[in-house]
Amino acid sequence: MSIPKGLAYLTVMAPRNLLCMRSNFLFGSRCWMIQLSAEMLFKSVSFRLFGVKYGSADAEHLKNEELLNNLLTMGVDVDMAKRRQPGVFNRVGTNEQDLKMFLLSKGAKEEVIASIISRYPRAITRTHESLSKRWDLWRRIMTSDLEIVNILERSPESFFRSNNNLNLENNIKFLYSVGLTRKCLCRLLTNAPRTFSNSLDLNKQMVELLQEICLSLGHNDPTDFVRKIILKNPFILSQSTKRVKANIEFLQSTFNLNNEELLILIRGPGAEILDLSNDYAKRNYTNIKEKLFSLGCTEEEVQKFVLSYPDVIFLGERKFNDKIDCLMEEKISISQIIENPRILDSSINTLKNRIKELVNAGYNLSTSSITLLSWSQKRYKAKLKKLNIG
Repeated sequence: MSIPKGLAYLTVMAPRNLLCMRSNFLFGSRCWMIQLSAEMLFKSVSFRLFGVKYGSADAEHLKNEELLNNLLTMGVDVDMAKRRQPGVFNRVGTNEQDLKMFLLSKGAKEEVIASIISRYPRAITRTHESLSKRWDLWRRIMTSDLEIVNILERSPESFFRSNNNLNLENNIKFLYSVGLTRKCLCRLLTNAPRTFSNSLDLNKQMVELLQEICLSLGHNDPTDFVRKIILKNPFILSQSTKRVKANIEFLQSTFNLNNEELLILIRGPGAEILDLSNDYAKRNYTNIKEKLFSLGCTEEEVQKFVLSYPDVIFLGERKFNDKIDCLMEEKISISQIIENPRILDSSINTLKNRIKELVNAGYNLSTSSITLLSWSQKRYKAKLKKLNIG
């Protein structure tokens, strides 16, 4: 079908500027046809432009679909992964298949790999070269691939959080150089892996501070001192030196400790307090004093109670008070609690259930030892069985 001359002219001119046309045809009796044709023309042009953009978006969409299909096939919880690190799904390139093959070669099971990616999806952005280098560095500490796989299963972030292998290598060399043993580094990697993501300077500052504290308290073996504190508290290298200083001053001034007493405390049961928020520690200790004073305890008894089990400072005000009240309601005296502070480690539900079971078995908590309230479940059940049989 032939195109009318006016329409042909419009078709040529329209993309430039329809308003500049001076054809009298626009004002003729077929004006509506021209308007309709122009409208159709612009729709056509707009559609083509949109089509170009859609093509690019469609390519990205296809890549995303491929990633999602791969992850679903691997058994990954995609919803969890998107909640945790949504930005990973906008990455141009991911290496989920390479990661899977690498971990399989190290002895990881497919369900473990799926769990790792679900909880820490950024793992799929690591290259095979980077993974191999990092694995080799971890093997300088761990004795087998299986040990590393077990850590990844519990805490995938510990391995995949940082991609700076040079920093990891430098930290390992430094920590060995200051006297930390393979066992100590293994404990750090298992319980406080962020230590190895710290900058080398940060770790150096903490180790130097601990060495200075050791010498200032009259101990002449800083290497042994640092090793013992880190074994007791593997998280200390991730804390600020300011916090550690403040807590040492708090312990010494609050309990009137001489250098030797303070040294024994922080190398032993008090080591874990060193990385606690100083304000939190002071607030909890104040609450402990007020609660025990209200029950007739003396200052000396309070200090003995806390020094015999410094972990009690970790208990917040409400939790500590509720546990004390729970025990007192069951006719357990405050003197019994002071002599056996570890029972406060158990939850209120555990305490109530065990007290009920022991009473039903004929055990008199008022006159007998209450230490079994803090025993392991296995040991406690064996004791309860004997009581019931008796």
